[in-house]
Amino acid sequence: MSKVHVKKGDTVIVLRGKDAGKKGKVLTVMPKERRVIVEKVNVVKRHTRPTRRIPQGGIMEKEAPVHASNVMLVCGKCHRPTRVGRRILDDGSKVRVCKKCGEVLG
Repeated sequence: MSKVHVKKGDTVIVLRGKDAGKKGKVLTVMPKERRVIVEKVNVVKRHTRPTRRIPQGGIMEKEAPVHASNVMLVCGKCHRPTRVGRRILDDGSKVRVCKKCGEVLG
């Protein structure tokens, strides 16, 4: 299984495509397909038939997946897009760090 550099809940910025420059929160990560779903990014319209959950049916808008290489993590401290580094702490745990300011990323 391939790794993805972002996790669910991270704030990312889109680098390529029709939504380039938009920021959003990662809702879902699909590591096998190397894709992520970002809040309010790559919104598509789907025609849905009425169901018990959606009795009205009609045209619904939902986020479609974006390739993970087209998003970049935004640091919580310096608020800039950054690459992700790794650091091993004194207790032996591995953490993600911002390459620009060195801050530990959640």
